[in-house]
Amino acid sequence: MALYIAVLAAALLGSCWGAPPLDTDPATYDLENYDEDSDTWDLNSYGEAFDYDDLDEKIEVGTVAPPPAVTQPPPEIVPEDYMEEVTLPPRTTKPPVLPTLDFLGPGLFGPVTGLGMPTCLLCVCISGSVYCDDTDLTEIPPLPKDTTHFYARFNKITQVKAKDFLNLNQLKRIDLTGNQIATLGEEAFLSLPQLQELLLADNKVQALPGLPATMRHVDIRNNRLKSGGMHREGFKDMKDLQFLYLSDNQLDYIPGPLPESLRVLHLQNNNIQSLNQDTFCNSHDMNYIRKALEDIRLDGNPVDVNKYPQAYVCLPRLPVGTPH
Repeated sequence: MALYIAVLAAALLGSCWGAPPLDTDPATYDLENYDEDSDTWDLNSYGEAFDYDDLDEKIEVGTVAPPPAVTQPPPEIVPEDYMEEVTLPPRTTKPPVLPTLDFLGPGLFGPVTGLGMPTCLLCVCISGSVYCDDTDLTEIPPLPKDTTHFYARFNKITQVKAKDFLNLNQLKRIDLTGNQIATLGEEAFLSLPQLQELLLADNKVQALPGLPATMRHVDIRNNRLKSGGMHREGFKDMKDLQFLYLSDNQLDYIPGPLPESLRVLHLQNNNIQSLNQDTFCNSHDMNYIRKALEDIRLDGNPVDVNKYPQAYVCLPRLPVGTPH
C-alpha cells in the first residue's frame, strides 16, 4: 500500500515539473491599455447570445421533414333568414277540366261516373242505402242493383229519366228533396215493384207521372204542380197510401178518389175553390165513417170550409181551413 502511494505521488509531482514557465514580463499583458470598466463584462447577457432552443430539436437521419400545417379557412356562416332566389322556367297552364258524369261506361256498380269512380265511391253506400246528398249532382248516378233506399237531396238534378231507376227491383225509397227537377219521365217510377216512398219536395215539378200501387208516402210539397198535370184517379189503387203532401202548389181541386188507408192529407196554399160531398165521404152511405183520415189541411186556399158541412160528416176530425 505504501508503495502505491509513493508511485502516485511521484506521478503527480512529475506533471507539475513538466508545465511551461510563467511569463512575468509586464509588456506581455499590456496593462496600460487594459479596460477595467465593469460594463465591458456583461455577464447577464452572456446566455442570450446563444439560442438554446435549437438543442431541443432532434433530427432523425433518413426521414423527411413533416409538411407544413395547412390552415383551413373558417366556415361560412349563412344567416337564418337567407333565401336564395332561383329562377324557374315558365310553366304552361292548362284550363281546368270540370268533372262530369258519364252513365254509359261499365264499372263495378254499373256505369262509372265522369269522376273515374263507381257511385259508391262518389257517394256513401251502406247496406243497400245510397247517400248522395249535397254532392253537386246534375243527374241521377248509376246505382247498385241491390239499392233499397236512395238519397240525393240538395243537389242540382234537373230531370228524372225513365232509365234512371231501371232494373232496381228492390228500391223502396227515393228522396230527391231540394233539387231543381222540372221534368219526371212518364215511366220513371212505374217499373219499381217495391217502391213505397217518393219525396220530391222543394223542386220545380209541374206534372206527376204514374206511380206504382205500392206507394205509402208521397211528398210533392213546394213545387209547381197543377191539377192538369196529375193522372185522373191516380191515387185510387194505392191501398197502402198513408201520407200525401201536396201543399204549396197550383192545384185547383182535391185529387180523388182517395184510398181508405190515407191518414194525412196536406193541401194548404193551393188554389182550391170548392169541395165535393164525395171527396172524403160517401154520399150514398150515410153510415160510412172514414176512421183513418185524421189530418186534413186546407188553409191558405180560397175555399170557404164552412160552406160544405156534408163533406166532413164521415170524418173523425174537421179539416183545418180558412172560413170566409
